[in-house]
Parts: sequence; structure tokens; C-alpha cells
Amino acid sequence: MALDIVGGRLVRRAKSVDLPNILTIYESARAYMIETGNPTQWAGGYPAKELLEDDIEKEQLYVFEEGGQIHGAFAFIIGDDPTYQVIENGTWLNDDEYGTIHRIASDGKCMGVLETCVNFCAERIDNLRIDTHHDNKVMQEAVKRQGFIECGVIYVEDGSARIAYQRMASDKK
Repeated sequence: MALDIVGGRLVRRAKSVDLPNILTIYESARAYMIETGNPTQWAGGYPAKELLEDDIEKEQLYVFEEGGQIHGAFAFIIGDDPTYQVIENGTWLNDDEYGTIHRIASDGKCMGVLETCVNFCAERIDNLRIDTHHDNKVMQEAVKRQGFIECGVIYVEDGSARIAYQRMASDKK
């Protein structure tokens, strides 16, 4: 299913016509990260327009709508994530099939975007993984509130470290 109502919000697959709004949301998210002590996680304009276009083409980029306006975006991929193959200073909770939440962002105008995203993804697969930068204290606390457990450290494509989390059905609050 590509469209759902979660907590009063419409969650649907992103379309190419959504891209200008999505890019603005990521600009807002980067500014918020800088304000909250995380200036390097999405430095240099990450995620690039080309990556988001690829996510849209692969039907793995989703948006949140409330009141007919897009307020958030995230990528959701079910299946193995190459950056999660090696984990240091810990271990995954299991090796079962999982869904990964990447590139979640909001424009800051709606509360509960992560909760909406997690609920949407958990309806599709109840074994979820997510990661964030060591400086992203806001996201670290937010994912823990959503029932994720810190599992160790992974490295993304550019070689930088991320704290990795997992949540299984039995971990739900």
C-alpha cells in the first residue's frame, strides 16, 4: 500500500511534482540540525536532488501531508541495507528481514513526524532499523522514545560513523 492515513496525516509515495517542496523540507531540516549542534550530518546539501529523484523513481520516498500540504519526507526500504552489513561495538537484535528508515525530515510545522513515520513503516514490517549521527542528540532521543534500541555503530557510504538502532514488534511501547 502506497498511501495511508496515520495519526490524521496522509502518508503517500512521493511524486516528481513534490520535489520542490521536498527540497525545501530538507533545507529546513539542515538548518535545524545546525541550530541544535549537528552541523555535519547533512552538510554539503545532503540529500542531493539526484538521490531524491532516484528514491522517487524506486518508489521508496514518502511524504507526510497535513491540511493538503507536505510537511515531511522519508525514505523507507525493506530488505538488506549495505551499510548495515557490518556493525561495530554491538550487534543487531536479530538477522530477520527488516525495513530501514532513512533521510527523515520535517519542515518543523508539525509535531510527531517521526512517530507517524515509524507507525507507517511498522504497518508494513515490524522489524525496523534506523541510524543517526553522533551529534544528532535530538534524533537519538526521538528514536529511543519510539522504542528503538541502540545496537552499535555502522558506517555510511562516505565512511562516517552513525549510531544504529533497531526496533522489533516486541520492543514497541
